[in-house]
Amino acid sequence: MATDWLALCIGNSRYHWGWFQGNILIETQDTGHLGAEGQRGRGAEDGALKAAIPWKEIPDTTPIYLASVVPEQTNIWLNYPNLSQIKLEDIPIFGIYPTMGIDRALAIFGASKVYGAPVLVIDAGTALTFTGVNAELELVGGAILPGLNLQFECLSKNTAALPQGTIPTTLPPRWATDTSQAIQSGIIYTILAGIKDFIEDWQAEFESSKVVITGGNSSIIYQLYSQTSPIQTNLLTDSQLVFWGFKNLLIF
Repeated sequence: MATDWLALCIGNSRYHWGWFQGNILIETQDTGHLGAEGQRGRGAEDGALKAAIPWKEIPDTTPIYLASVVPEQTNIWLNYPNLSQIKLEDIPIFGIYPTMGIDRALAIFGASKVYGAPVLVIDAGTALTFTGVNAELELVGGAILPGLNLQFECLSKNTAALPQGTIPTTLPPRWATDTSQAIQSGIIYTILAGIKDFIEDWQAEFESSKVVITGGNSSIIYQLYSQTSPIQTNLLTDSQLVFWGFKNLLIF
């Protein structure tokens, strides 16, 4: 009988849950961070942590494997009775540096197992990150910039008159004639140009490498990118890379 277990990746904005039965990913869900009540130290014994798990039919004894980039949220889960914490040193990618986000490390490891190496992962989450490994699973390097939502939010929060922009589903006019579309144009075309430049530079060195877009905004980024550039067969989307990292790290 397959063993039930939960993967929990705590990202900057949300909890990312994966429910596995053995090596089969049954379902994924995203939930919000636990708030002040959890941070005051409420433990598993009063049901606070159990209540945060999306699947109520999961037994109390179900193991949770935790990877987190938010220490305050990590601390809340340390009282869970069947918790195992995954750390950077557990991930078999050579050359990982100590401050690298474990979500990036899990995603690039998962990509290497599913799509082969070398591989470049573009994670379109709260931050937009680029992470690449070579055929020997050595970290080539990467880059980090504010993600799509964060760029829109930053303008409205730090200017007196600019409105909160919305992410378009189709390309906005490049030369906009109103403020809202001007914001969309500036952010969207700059991000897409940056993605194209990173992909071209990567493929100049690793010509046959897959490039995989993941993260919460992966679908919209892929959709918008496909409207500006011919989509190559080695450019893919896969929103579950982090969970493939968990799975291949924890072979049951």
